[in-house]
Amino acid sequence: MARLWVGIWPPEWVVERLSELHRKDQVGARFVPPENWHVTLRFLGDADPSAVDVALRSSDLRAASVRLGPAVDLLGEKMLMLPAAGVDELAASVVGATRALGTDPVRRRFVGHLTLARLKRRANMPRVLGELFTAEWDVDSIALVESTLRPDGVRYATRAEYALSGE
Repeated sequence: MARLWVGIWPPEWVVERLSELHRKDQVGARFVPPENWHVTLRFLGDADPSAVDVALRSSDLRAASVRLGPAVDLLGEKMLMLPAAGVDELAASVVGATRALGTDPVRRRFVGHLTLARLKRRANMPRVLGELFTAEWDVDSIALVESTLRPDGVRYATRAEYALSGE
């Protein structure tokens, strides 16, 4: 068993542009490092990587286009993020393929986003909130990623990638 999620890594040009946003840790706000930026399609929790691999390889997963933006926003009270549109059907296909796998329950509603920072209760709001940002790219593969929690932060390792079929 491993702590797993399925998602989309942004291309390098998007990471470079995201790196230009004002990101400075401050009391109550912890920014996600650029190497961890992604759009989660499904968080599985603890799951058997082999079973997830078989489920994804045997599914018809269709290519999509991600549209980030139009601005940095909040998701609930604890997450600073960029909305990610255009991948709802892909997320639904991933959930359908992996529904019986993992310890994390399937979410009732998918909210596509790329997390920029996590906020503690009553944190001073980072000035990046509301900053305009847009990017769009075609997604031709998704990744199965292992997430390891460490005292100095989370580490991600791509276990497998899956090519998506044409539209």
